[in-house]
Amino acid sequence: MKLDTLIGEPWGDYGLVDCGHGRKLERYGDYRFIRPEPQALWAPAHDFWQAHGEFVPGSDEDGGGQWHYTRLVPRDGWPLAWGVGPGTVRFTAQNTPFRHLGFFPDMAPVWSWLREQLDGVAEPEALNLFGYTGVGTLALSAAGAKMVHVDASKKSVDAARANAKLSGMTDRPVRWIVDDAAKFVAREVRRGRRYDAILLDPPKYGRGPDGEIWRLEEHLPALIADCRQLLDSNSRALFLTVYAVRMSALAIGEMLRQAFADLPGTVECGELGVREEARGLVLPTAIWARWSND
Repeated sequence: MKLDTLIGEPWGDYGLVDCGHGRKLERYGDYRFIRPEPQALWAPAHDFWQAHGEFVPGSDEDGGGQWHYTRLVPRDGWPLAWGVGPGTVRFTAQNTPFRHLGFFPDMAPVWSWLREQLDGVAEPEALNLFGYTGVGTLALSAAGAKMVHVDASKKSVDAARANAKLSGMTDRPVRWIVDDAAKFVAREVRRGRRYDAILLDPPKYGRGPDGEIWRLEEHLPALIADCRQLLDSNSRALFLTVYAVRMSALAIGEMLRQAFADLPGTVECGELGVREEARGLVLPTAIWARWSND
């Protein structure tokens, strides 16, 4: 199976300014932040970075750490935008305890690709699993899709609703659902539901609203099998991204190839990355696999 790379390019409200020596400097609107980046094995373009804050990881292996600020930053967040014209999505960026800023900017090429797959489909319906703060949901909704947004965290779904309001999209057909993704998909299969596209961005480990345990390596194959049952020969696409695991893109690509062997179309896989503004190099961030009915 051929490997490909999807590259997130800088846009008005986001850019990877520089990276190296295990860290990265990014701009989020008017603010700049430094975060750990284990894959930045090279030297940075510049020796000194000016930033509003830096996330310093803890000494344990559980992903702890905290933000250290050198300048004032709005603690309740600040508005950003992605897209142009009527397809623009507006959302709030915020320094979270989990080292990210409330959305994943390297997903931008994924949102664009899914929009292309749904282009021309009359009233497409799409499902966003592990939807987090809803930027992907709103990106597809702004392009005309009827959306179902699922996340186990009520706080995240509330943030997604707030982003919909910020985008002026509260009247869009979006179902906001707080639920365990695997349980929700299994119920949709029993209901005989179908979708034109599915986006899923599962964590390595997580808990559902009722304490359900999610472990990627254990539970992903069954989830993909159920997602396959929600798609048919008239569906357009499924896109899967995987972060922070010791797993190959070829592995998830083969899993998808077997699951979709009975449908027409193409299965591809590869790496996701962000282009650095300083030198144009690409920083890898995740692996992905996708099915498209082309």
